[in-house]
Amino acid sequence: MVRTSRGPSQQVVTALAESGVATAHEAYGRRGLLGPELRPIYPGARIAGRAVTVLSHPGDNLMIHAAIEQCRAGDVLVVATTSRSTDGMFGELFATQLRYRGVLGLVTDAGVRDVADLTAMGFPVWSRAVHAQGTAKAVPGSVNVPVVAAGHLVNAGDIIVADDDGVLCVPLDEGEAVVEACARREANEEAKRRRFLQGEVGLDIYDMRPLLERLGVRYLDADDATDPDTAPAEESP
Repeated sequence: MVRTSRGPSQQVVTALAESGVATAHEAYGRRGLLGPELRPIYPGARIAGRAVTVLSHPGDNLMIHAAIEQCRAGDVLVVATTSRSTDGMFGELFATQLRYRGVLGLVTDAGVRDVADLTAMGFPVWSRAVHAQGTAKAVPGSVNVPVVAAGHLVNAGDIIVADDDGVLCVPLDEGEAVVEACARREANEEAKRRRFLQGEVGLDIYDMRPLLERLGVRYLDADDATDPDTAPAEESP
């Protein structure tokens, strides 16, 4: 059990939450995504916060109980297991405790249950599975140690960003740089959006016509497509 206050500033967290997973992932050099098997239990949630990590034995949620007192307002609980698990390790009673402490949500590389209750109370979860399978409280694990969740390393204090597009982990010491890159990317996208709204197309804005030419892509009028001089030769039977 590691006690730590390591974490990002509120300004960094707020900025990354506003940018969202897709933009922050691109701004971070297309890095940081947890696997696409982690999906939100309901649409529309978007959070960013400090990671509190839990490493649990599969089928056992003892260490989630132990982790709760290490959580503070603005945190995101990240649960991994020592081997693959889809058991429903987390439910509404856990969420009630975490909500009282100001925790923003859960990312779990295992299962979750009580989905209707969690949705009604507005507690977002990104999980590998929805599964009612119950769990024990018998096997020790660790809290606030490095874990691998959905194939990605997460350290305690790293920044977790999660929305409908998935889950992203930004290392703590790179948070400010990613925020700055997000701002540049969003300004660039807004400029392109204005051009798209005026009728321009990506082929011209991104200067892709020369690429198509180099790749051998040809433009044919519909009447020419049946011309024997331009149509592809038919293969012999």
